Amino acid sequence: MQLAQDTVVAGRYRLIGRLGSGGMADVWCAEDSMLNRRVALKFLHPRFAQDEQFVERFRREASSAAGLQHPNVVGVFDRGTVDGAHYIAMEYVEGASLKDLIQRGLSVGEAVEIVRQVLAGVKYAHDHGIVHRDLKPQNVLVDSEGRARVTDFGIARAGASEITQTGSVLGTAQYLSPEQAQGLPVTAASDIYSIGVMLYEALTRQVPFDADSPVTVALKQVSERPRPPSELNPQVSRALDGVVMRALAKDPANRFASAEEFRQALDAAEADPSGAAFGDTASYAAVAAAAGTEPPPPAPPPPPEERGFFTPGRIALLALILLALAGVLVYFLLLKGGSTRSVVVPTVIGEKKAEATDKLQAAGFQVVPRSIPRANTPPGQVIEQDPPAGSRAPEGSNVTITVSAGLGNAILPDVKGAELAVAKKQIEDAGFKTSVTHEHSNRVKKGIVIGTAPPALTRLELNSTVTIKVSSGPRTVEVPSVVGLGQGEAVGQIRQAGLVPRVQQQESSEPKGQVIDQIPDGGSSAQRGDSVTIVVSKGVGTVVVPNVVGESKDAAISDLHAAGLSARVVMQTTSDPNSDGIVINQSPQGGSKLPKGEAVAISVGKFEQQSTTTTTTTTGGGGTGGGSTTP
Repeated sequence: MQLAQDTVVAGRYRLIGRLGSGGMADVWCAEDSMLNRRVALKFLHPRFAQDEQFVERFRREASSAAGLQHPNVVGVFDRGTVDGAHYIAMEYVEGASLKDLIQRGLSVGEAVEIVRQVLAGVKYAHDHGIVHRDLKPQNVLVDSEGRARVTDFGIARAGASEITQTGSVLGTAQYLSPEQAQGLPVTAASDIYSIGVMLYEALTRQVPFDADSPVTVALKQVSERPRPPSELNPQVSRALDGVVMRALAKDPANRFASAEEFRQALDAAEADPSGAAFGDTASYAAVAAAAGTEPPPPAPPPPPEERGFFTPGRIALLALILLALAGVLVYFLLLKGGSTRSVVVPTVIGEKKAEATDKLQAAGFQVVPRSIPRANTPPGQVIEQDPPAGSRAPEGSNVTITVSAGLGNAILPDVKGAELAVAKKQIEDAGFKTSVTHEHSNRVKKGIVIGTAPPALTRLELNSTVTIKVSSGPRTVEVPSVVGLGQGEAVGQIRQAGLVPRVQQQESSEPKGQVIDQIPDGGSSAQRGDSVTIVVSKGVGTVVVPNVVGESKDAAISDLHAAGLSARVVMQTTSDPNSDGIVINQSPQGGSKLPKGEAVAISVGKFEQQSTTTTTTTTGGGGTGGGSTTP
């Protein structure tokens, strides 16, 4: 099965981006459409799909972890096979690995607190008969709230079952217990040792034993004594030194008997940093020395007919020694014997691609970059390097840096013309965040999306923010009050407000040229570009204007015609359905006097839900202003 962004697995998991890759599997962030949540999907590498042993290990991881429901263990939700690809659906933890946190730097208190939580999860696993066997900082995830979870039970052992061959070595060399390095039986005490290594690294930012090859590291695990953490970090107390060194005892019998006893020792060291809980100085020295003691001598050999010298454990140890000697020989032949010198690889994890490239090139290496999608990591940041930092490699050789590409890209959907709620859901379902702004529009109805920034169909990085532009309706202005002003001043104020003046004249007792009425009234709202009708006095008239307010449009026009006047009809939007088609205002008012044939402006209600531009129609034969007049 080809894994790619937006691929849907098992009809419910949509792949968002790859989170990382390990020795036997890739891990992807995915959206579970059935339960509307994000999960981590772990896929067995295709090259292992035909290997029954690896498939069995993969299946066992799901079975082992699925039965462990604990706050400090990553939950397993589902497992299955699609097109030959085996997968596990796990809890998605948004945060960082303990390895990442160690590289950034942890205080003593932070390191101890995280290990306490790891011990709680491991204790729960041990209580259920599960030995992890591959505990390391990369398999501990810490979320934004500081909660640690143990993951990756790929080589865990449940009960007495054992699918690996006798004497085989599984796990990561720097965190292997001595008995694992020798191919001896593995117990819960092996996990205690691995957690001790993790605590040592969290306190000092380096592992107890490291070397150019895993075989050499394994030999050191068996035979050498680690330096006390306080020699590397003076902030580590005497008591905490004792706890770490006991966890790293070569003999499993000299380590803590359980994860709970380990946790209690951490509590005691925190309560009494001086180490009095270990007794006198001699007792403390004995605890520290336990980390360097040789494994207990083997029991007397059985009679020759029952047991030979070459036990599985001795064969595994002999093989490790031979491999180490071969590695040393190759090292001297290829590096010491040639002209190419060996150079320490600098650390570039966490740096920008350009800075990392410059740093590696300055150290004498060729840089091979590659990009992968990665959640919660800024694009362009280095997240992996090979060879690892601190190791040695020939000058001029390649160093591969893995650079985060974020969560990948997707096409921004077109939501123009949709309602805000619908638009937000479509954009967020596509993998983006949203923000909202409102803009006035004379063409787009209030509450409807005008467009987006960036525009629709743009390819964007997932989880980036898209601004949705929503119409707040037409831009309105306040109608100025011009009654009592002269005609010229009134027209100027109306135009300055962005409105169009319409002038009517009628006889009045007010001075000639003075505005005696206006429609709509001053202080009301109108859309920019709407008309405002002003009635200007032309002196005393001879015809009494009838009162037509409350009459229908046709009846009002008829009454005005009968009085020898014409009618200028102005349609005015109203929210009252009973006023539809009814005269709701007139200018001049009933009882005023006008010259015969002059026009009377009547406002006729027009029922609408939304405000519209006011239109004016004039009927009549006389009067001034635009429109037609009905005699």
